[in-house]
Amino acid sequence: MNDRTNLNLYKTEEELYDNGLRLICGVDEAGRGPLAGPLVVAACILPPFLRIKGINDSKKLSAKKREELYKIIVKEAIAYEIVFVSEQEVDEWNIYQATKKGMLEAIHKLSTRPDHVLIDAMPLGELDIPHTSIIHGDARCASIAAASILAKVTRDEYMEKMDIKYPNYGFKRHKGYGTKQHLEALEKYGPCPIHRKTYTPVNKYYSKQLSLDLEDKE
Repeated sequence: MNDRTNLNLYKTEEELYDNGLRLICGVDEAGRGPLAGPLVVAACILPPFLRIKGINDSKKLSAKKREELYKIIVKEAIAYEIVFVSEQEVDEWNIYQATKKGMLEAIHKLSTRPDHVLIDAMPLGELDIPHTSIIHGDARCASIAAASILAKVTRDEYMEKMDIKYPNYGFKRHKGYGTKQHLEALEKYGPCPIHRKTYTPVNKYYSKQLSLDLEDKE
């Protein structure tokens, strides 16, 4: 990635700065797609006009680079907040509503109220702060990219801990996503407590168990 690409990530923030706004908050999540583990949402306000070299959508960065940038972001940020939405809440609310609730919670928990919020894709009509939802915002806005790095690094670290607790599933490698290894482990061992029961590849095992339980009662 060249410097010009990096600078282009600040275009939206620059336009808001030109309108006299200074406290710009980026919001993003990590973990909408996995079959296991929590959804993690981050909100982050970077200092106006700060340039962090190498910042980008977390998915485009190596794990090592994400970790380096994470340390810089938490050190330099005016305010940031990281929220966990449990797999049980994802099952109860569905992933769309869980993402929305997590984003609103992260924003409202910030120690500093933003002037404007930039959100990766999710419309937040309930938010009482001026805001803009941007498709692929984590690849287009530095503030959202910063939030995506905070969320991704935090979730990855959590799933590595879950790999120790539930070693049969390979969480350290795939972080809960539906890889071949993960699906094979599900077939062999069945779901563990951090699996999302409503997700199709996982739900079939609960449905199968329910059918067996009903047969036993007949």
